[in-house]
Formats: sequence, structure tokens, C-alpha cells
Amino acid sequence: MASYKLFFKRSAEKELRKILPPDLHRIVERVKALSYDPRPSGAQMLKGEARYFRIRQGDYRIIYEVDDSAQQVAVIKIRHRREVYD
Repeated sequence: MASYKLFFKRSAEKELRKILPPDLHRIVERVKALSYDPRPSGAQMLKGEARYFRIRQGDYRIIYEVDDSAQQVAVIKIRHRREVYD
């Protein structure tokens, strides 16, 4: 399987810097895994958009966009579950 390139929106990078180390390590590993499988088990498509997905990592949600033609995954948001859908 071909690997996808990972990109972070600037806002997602800022959100990632605010997360404390125990959760940070697991989130980074989960995001890295998206480059090999952009639609892992447990990934759910967001309503209204076929390119946007979400995955869970503990109490955090990772919202990302998959572009199959360019083989890119763009991480849009990484937030705590109580804040991500605001």
C-alpha cells in the first residue's frame, strides 16, 4: 500500500503543542499511522463531507481530510472531545 503524506494545519499544530506528554505521545503515534492507513478501523466519516474523517484517541478527537488523488492526509483539528465540535 502506498503511503500518504501528512500535513498539519497551523491551528492543529498549535493545539498539539498544548497537549500534555502522556496523551501527546499516543496522539502523535495515531496521526503517524494515518500515513499508512488513512481510514483505520474506528474512523468515522463526518456528515456532509466525504473527505473528512474523525478518529478517537482517548479523550481527544483528530479531525482530518483525505485526498486520495494527491495521496495526502491533512490534520485539521486535534481537540478534547468536549470542545472539538463547537
